[in-house]
Parts: sequence; C-alpha cells; structure tokens
Amino acid sequence: MLEHDEFIRVVKNTPLVALDLIIRSEDNELLVGMRVNEPAAGSWFVPGGRILKNESIEDAFLRITKAELGKSYSIDHARLLGAFTHKYQTNFAHIPGISTHYVVLAYELQADADQEQFPVEQHSEYRWVGKNGDLTMVHPNTKAYFSYA
Repeated sequence: MLEHDEFIRVVKNTPLVALDLIIRSEDNELLVGMRVNEPAAGSWFVPGGRILKNESIEDAFLRITKAELGKSYSIDHARLLGAFTHKYQTNFAHIPGISTHYVVLAYELQADADQEQFPVEQHSEYRWVGKNGDLTMVHPNTKAYFSYA
C-alpha cells in the first residue's frame, strides 16, 4: 500500500486503472450511488474502484464487488462494455492543481441489488436511474453507460 505522499505523486503523474460496475435492473435502470469522496463527490456515480499493484483484474473484481456491493462476484458473470477515459480536476486529497485521470474498464453485472446491504464508505445512498429519468446530478462519466444495453 502506498503512503499518502507517494499516492499523491502517482495521482499527479500517472493514470490510475479502475473497474466500474454497471448494475442494470430489469427495467434497464442503472444503480448509482451519491459519491462521498473526491473525485466526483456530490454526484451520482456507478460503483467501482481502482485496481491495486500486482492485483489481477479477476481478483480486483472480487474485491471491488465486495467493497462496493457488500458481496463478492466473479468476473465470469460480467460482460466487458469497454475501456473509458475519466478525467477530473480534483483529487482524493483535495490538493489544488492536481487532477485525477483514470483508465476505466466498465463491466456490466447482474447482481442481487439489496441496497440495505451496500456499504456507505464511497456512496452515501443508492438509487436506480433510467435513461429518461432525472440525470441532472448523474456524473457525465456515468451518463455514458446509459447508451449500452
């Protein structure tokens, strides 16, 4: 695990690699959570997280689904939607002038969506949002996922 100052240097100088979890309801709505932390704090965003050094994508998927959904899911049950670039003017440490850049692998997953079991470290609350619903607070990076079916 990187020390705080080391991680700041990484965020300042390199892109991070992350997984986004696209959880779609039977009504074609996406599960989104209100982001607590930067980047994208205060926006509705899909669950996800970064891949750690020396961690396989498969192991990251298990860890991130457990952390974000309260239950581990195998990547074998997911469908890769593609790779996306996410750029933010902010960073996790709120240091001015340091932006955050992610290369995101987005995976669609059928999951048991028991919102009562979802952790609240990254998202303060959760809801389902449809393509024709109120997207005003949905982050633009999440809005891109609505076009995939």
